Amino acid sequence: MRCRASLAATMAVMWLGLAHAPVSAADATPTIRVHDAWIRWLPANLPAAGYMTLANIGDKPEILTGASSSDFGEVSLHVNRLEGGSITMMPVRRITIDPHSSLSFAATGYHMMLVQPNKPLKPGDHVLITLQFAGGSSLTAPFDVRKPDSSRADSRHER
Repeated sequence: MRCRASLAATMAVMWLGLAHAPVSAADATPTIRVHDAWIRWLPANLPAAGYMTLANIGDKPEILTGASSSDFGEVSLHVNRLEGGSITMMPVRRITIDPHSSLSFAATGYHMMLVQPNKPLKPGDHVLITLQFAGGSSLTAPFDVRKPDSSRADSRHER
């Protein structure tokens, strides 16, 4: 009887300790919502581009630091800039989304480059992409694969 009481007390202390353990940064959810997430499909395994709108509903800036997907060998953040009369695509390491604001990814600005697909994709498919944020938090969102000339209205989903 004494052994059972001791075991129960030990388990209760352990449970209380776990219940009050601090949440790690990796477990924290960013205050970001993903809207209109889609990938511009191109034939013959050409690099694809990913677009979305990120809405920061929080009171602090969120900083996007990277992205990954099991469906692509590499996902990287880029921006197109007008320099000397021509458009140049440049990789970026960080993208800040201000509090209570939205940032749209588009062909003429920020976007994701998706290279080395691990399987053939076609319009109508869905791909999961995990967005990584400063501080270690992440958010996984489904992206619709669409033809380059598809309407954005085809994909009005909030994540």
